[in-house]
Order: sequence, then structure tokens, then C-alpha cells
Amino acid sequence: MDLQRLVTHLDTFLRVKQIKDGAVNGLQVEGPGEVRRVAVAVDARLAAFRAAAEMGAQLLIVHHGLFWTTVQPLTGPHYRRIRALIEGKVGLYASHLPLDAHPEVGNNAQLARALGLRRPAAAGEYHGQVIGVGGVLPRPMALSRLAARLAAATGCPVVRTVDGGRPARRVACVSGGAADMARQFADAGYDTYVTGELSHSQAPLIEELGINVIFGGHYATETLGLKALAGHLRRKFRLETRFIELPTGA
Repeated sequence: MDLQRLVTHLDTFLRVKQIKDGAVNGLQVEGPGEVRRVAVAVDARLAAFRAAAEMGAQLLIVHHGLFWTTVQPLTGPHYRRIRALIEGKVGLYASHLPLDAHPEVGNNAQLARALGLRRPAAAGEYHGQVIGVGGVLPRPMALSRLAARLAAATGCPVVRTVDGGRPARRVACVSGGAADMARQFADAGYDTYVTGELSHSQAPLIEELGINVIFGGHYATETLGLKALAGHLRRKFRLETRFIELPTGA
């Protein structure tokens, strides 16, 4: 498949130009013009670039890319990463908030689906963008059971839970490092919030909000969208896709 055709599809499908972000979303490093195999990984890191090259991928899609709002010199690890891509003949495409917010393959849509939420709807604002998903469980569920369901979906143990003293029923999801959004959901009437990692500065407030919170891990909660996007590309373009598993432990 032609690289530019694939990039155009990804830009359109993920609404890259419609969603404001602190990341440079889209094609970050150009690769071969013909794409037959696509790798996906959470982070733009040297190990992922080497793995993509070894498996013969012409394009690697990541959630956390190489380029953000600050200018970074091409020295040290940053230089070695880009060199690995160029020498390995692998292009790099990044999708940060667009992948979080996508209603079909997004991290948060996939979290809601994995947890069995009904009537999923966009919820939770981050820097002017609605990126989360909220929904309702068919019946009230013990927090421990919902946490086990999340762990089964991501394949990683839950990092921590905060028990708000009631069963989970109305649940909101925002993957990654979104502990600071907990108050939004408490104020909106959600009894349970599922996110990735706990921020130390947010811990006291979260424990005092009176809602259940499940921290499933930053890395773990951001694997589902990439896997769903890979499935989309397999079905639509018959591309070979592979997920590169490189957990960070966070």
C-alpha cells in the first residue's frame, strides 16, 4: 500500500487536524513508499524501533511520538532513535489525543467496551478537548470485580484502587496520566473513574472525592486503542500488523 495513501487515511480517520494537542500528530518520520507490514507500540523508543525493523515493518504507529511542542536537538538518545528508524527503513506515525478520543478505536472507547459499559458517550474535557468516555454498567458491580475485568482486558495487573464505599455503576474512562480529571467526573455524578496512573499531587484529593477510582497503569490502559487501530488496518487494507509489547511498569 502506498505510504501517503495510508497516512491520508489515518489523518482523516483519527481526525488529526480537528483535535488540538501538545503532540505533533501524524507522520513524524518518513519511511518506505510502499507499506506491507505495520507495527504498533505505545511509545517511540529505541527498542520499539529496532523490533519494528527486525520484523520487517515499513511503518510503526505509536501513541507517544518523538516530537512534542518543545524543540529537541538531534543528539544523544533522540538522535539514536531517529537513526534507528532511518537505518531500519521504518517510518513513524504518532497519534496522541486523537487516538485517546476516537469513538471507535480510541483508548477510552476500547476501555469502555472492555469494561462492558452501556450507552457509552464522550465525557471529560482535557485542554478544551473532550477525550474520555462514560457509560453505565448493566448492574452495580463490586469495585474488585471491575478491577479484575480491567486487568483481564489489558493483560496487566491493576496498580491501585481507591474505594469510594459503593458499588460501581456509572463509570468514566480516561487512559494514561489523567488523575487530575477525577474531580470532573465526581462533579458530573460518576461513581467510578478508570484511568492509568496516580499522580502524587492528586492522591489526597482523589481519596476525598468519595468515588471509586481504578488505576490500571499508564502503559496498560493505552495498549487497547493501538490494538484496535491495528485491527482496523488489517480489515480495511489487508495489511499485516503486529503489536510490540514493551511495558514500562508504569
